[in-house]
Amino acid sequence: MRVPIATLYPIYQLTYLLILMCRLPFSMLYFLLWKALAVIVPPIKNIEKKKRKYQEAKKVLSLICDQMGTSNNGYRESILEAVRQDTYEVVDEILFRSPDTINCKDEEGHNIIQLAIISRSEKVYNLIYHIIERTESYRKITDSCMNTLAHFTGRLAPSLALSRTVGATLQLQRELFWHEEVVKLMLPLELTKQNIDEETPAMVFTREHGDLMKEGENWLKTTSESCSITAALIVTVVFAAAITVPGGSNQESGIPVFKKEFAFTIFALSNAFALFTATTALLEFLTILTARFYERDFMYNLPKAVVIGLLMLILSTSSMMVAFAATLFLVFCEQRLWMLPPICAFACIPIWFVVLGKLSLFIDLIQSTYIPIFGKKSYLESCKINQKNTIFTY
Repeated sequence: MRVPIATLYPIYQLTYLLILMCRLPFSMLYFLLWKALAVIVPPIKNIEKKKRKYQEAKKVLSLICDQMGTSNNGYRESILEAVRQDTYEVVDEILFRSPDTINCKDEEGHNIIQLAIISRSEKVYNLIYHIIERTESYRKITDSCMNTLAHFTGRLAPSLALSRTVGATLQLQRELFWHEEVVKLMLPLELTKQNIDEETPAMVFTREHGDLMKEGENWLKTTSESCSITAALIVTVVFAAAITVPGGSNQESGIPVFKKEFAFTIFALSNAFALFTATTALLEFLTILTARFYERDFMYNLPKAVVIGLLMLILSTSSMMVAFAATLFLVFCEQRLWMLPPICAFACIPIWFVVLGKLSLFIDLIQSTYIPIFGKKSYLESCKINQKNTIFTY
């Protein structure tokens, strides 16, 4: 027996209304809480100010574009500078008002698409990606020196673009991501095309990034050597602690004296964990030291090894301090429980410094390696020339 759709529609509307009523209190609570924090907490207050200024700047930009109309000549310098600075909002507004400005060229004859790749402006590139992908003439465009889009990614990025990423290794990784992204747009035959200097895109990339690759290799080796020494020391200490357990062992049976103590269980687990993680970190850093350091290794293999090595090193250091604190508790705190808080506090000091020293590098490696800079981004949803609401014809 079929139920008429007309009878189900009121039920659907009622259910939808109930869901909205349930969400309303939480939405109001979230809004009031955020406003209260914006007044009390200075960092959140600054975020609110910046957000307000950002919205005001967008309104001013829209008003200026309204006054200028659709003339290409008035937008040329503005859109070229916006592309260089990776200010995608300005590019979006101008292209929406005057789509032909995508063909504006700078003094060297590079249009918006070429300039976005040369300047490594990933936000602008993501904004106009659907235009490049669907327009063959833009994908095959060359400059006066017969350089294709792939040749431009072979060039070393400007200093402004390189400064957005810290460290030669991550800078080279970002350059490889750019090269791989643009190469996807090209046909295999186009990747073998030579420019006026008889160089293919791969040849240009190798020549331009030779010094950066050497700097990245030296940084990886230096970091791996220092971390390997730390990991080796931890392995030595925790292995010795596993053999000479706190309190010693029974002379007849060889069973540890504190076997039944809960603190001894903590010591055994944390000591074993420290040994395994430190050994893993040591092996990862030795893998980096013996690597061949090919260009492609800087994309994923080497950064992943550093991420795993640093994570294991932080965990092993923390576990070693927990094992040491458990040992002190077993030996000295049986009748002095007041000593437990100071021991825990002192044990947290080296852990804090290790995490503080390595966390910034660890986060940079995670963001650079695992969070893509290309593709569909949330900021594109509000753009006027995005893929869903484009005014370009292909």
